[in-house]
Amino acid sequence: MMKVAPAVVVLGQNSVALARKIITVLPGAKLYGLAGRTSKVDVSFTNFGDTLRELFTGGTPIIGICAAGILIRTLAPLISDKRQEPPVLAVAEDGSVVVPLLGGLNGVNDLARRIAEVLEVKPAITTTGDIRFRTALLSPPPGYYLANPDDAKKFISDLLAGARVKLLGTAPWLSDSQLPIDSEGELTIQVTERLVTPSANCLVYHPQTVAIAITDPNVTLDSIQQLLAQAQLAPASIAAVFAPLSIAASPAIHNIADTYGVPTRFFTPSQLEPLITEGYTLPEAIALTATQGQLISLPSPSSSPSHIAAISPQPIDPNTIGQPRGRLAIIGTGPGGLQWMSPEVKEILTSATDLVGYKTYLDLVGSLADGKQRHESDNREEIARATMALDLAATGRYVVVVSSGDPGIYAMAAAVFEVLDYHHKPEWDSIDIHVAPGISAMQAASATIGAPLGHDFCAISLSDILKPWSIIEQRIAAAAQADFVIAFYNPVSRERTWQLTEARNILLQYRKPTTPVVLARNVGRPGQTVKVITLDQLAADSADMRTVIIVGSTQTRTIRRSDGSISVYTPRRYK
Repeated sequence: MMKVAPAVVVLGQNSVALARKIITVLPGAKLYGLAGRTSKVDVSFTNFGDTLRELFTGGTPIIGICAAGILIRTLAPLISDKRQEPPVLAVAEDGSVVVPLLGGLNGVNDLARRIAEVLEVKPAITTTGDIRFRTALLSPPPGYYLANPDDAKKFISDLLAGARVKLLGTAPWLSDSQLPIDSEGELTIQVTERLVTPSANCLVYHPQTVAIAITDPNVTLDSIQQLLAQAQLAPASIAAVFAPLSIAASPAIHNIADTYGVPTRFFTPSQLEPLITEGYTLPEAIALTATQGQLISLPSPSSSPSHIAAISPQPIDPNTIGQPRGRLAIIGTGPGGLQWMSPEVKEILTSATDLVGYKTYLDLVGSLADGKQRHESDNREEIARATMALDLAATGRYVVVVSSGDPGIYAMAAAVFEVLDYHHKPEWDSIDIHVAPGISAMQAASATIGAPLGHDFCAISLSDILKPWSIIEQRIAAAAQADFVIAFYNPVSRERTWQLTEARNILLQYRKPTTPVVLARNVGRPGQTVKVITLDQLAADSADMRTVIIVGSTQTRTIRRSDGSISVYTPRRYK
């Protein structure tokens, strides 16, 4: 599997369906579409050349559903080091041809084969070695690392000239190929987890068969490096770092995994219990559960090691072992559709496994919800929703709690942290929690009419479900006396019809009846309405739960434009 998910780039709507088909075999891939000519894509771009060059320099594999020539001309100035360049492929608009262009050392031919297989065509691979030997020595399959790629070019040339090769070690992708394997061959391919010195006549492949087991949350990188040196293990053979779920939040463990470019995986006590009851130590149980293989014996082992290594009989796929550290993101979609979402929020939604939220808010996510597990609940079940999201994340899922507007303003972020604070479970300690902001309803409402929030302002919810009306009265009076612009959330519901009138009456003690009031309903959604009234006109039937009300300060002004439109703003300078 590629370390960076590919970008599938299309220039017209006719290519979107083909792109989606390709993405089905490329987990995490994103669909980039030219703005104005495509819809329902993951990322819209306006400049093809700038977008492609940015992806290329960032190391993102590029699959362009377009002519090969346009890709070549666009990227030509950036081509300098074939060892660093990401895979670049061109796919015909009708899906009839898949052409690998760049990235031979980084798996472009394998990527071409995967795409061609789903499209039921043959990839246009022209690499002589790949064609003759039915394998790519320069870009081994996932689970193997070529230690000396600089020697590979001459090595392959010698093979093509008739040299024979002996194979030391086990690797099905080599033994099942059409390489001229001969136990007396003058060339050598060595497959080993151990540190060896490569040479021009010997290609060395390190299989990712080594598991590092850690039980100390304060483990140091030096200690792991010492372990590898003592065991004479190649760092490139590390498949993953494994640990108990109870220390999944340890920064030291994740730092070690990041240093070696491998994932972290964690085990629950029940998964380790069978080996623990047989008498194995916790590190041994972790290492053996990860590998089903052999523990590494060191010349002078510690009396109670907190980290050990084990070797698996075959390359380890970490995705099938234990669980990742659970992730919980609380995101704000903004008040409306995709155009209101930040790039960070879109990125999170693309990567998530589960979406949790009120159905109306989940629907705002649109196509970004495709392929995700949806967990819908009533809008008033915030605590139950937050608890479910935390429980899901504790199992290793990437859970997103979806709020409209900004998740930290009268929304789900506070509910999640409230549950975390008052209903704590030990397993929640392992979760990586992140809040991604969104455009708030009051910001969006303000923008539709001008700049009523241009000076000091505050936000007050008129809902007395979670706080008494006496507190709300105090806050309205204090904000009015301080001459804040006030954004009212949750102004009226079916059960609450009198609070807005009471709020108006309090405000009229401090503000003129002609004070501008903005009523913004369904901002960013179908049926959006925005109108300006005066404070004395504010009544219970002026709003509902989908309305944000902005009441101006004594300084807020209204401008009537020549075209009949109205703008409202609060000056930055206070008179």
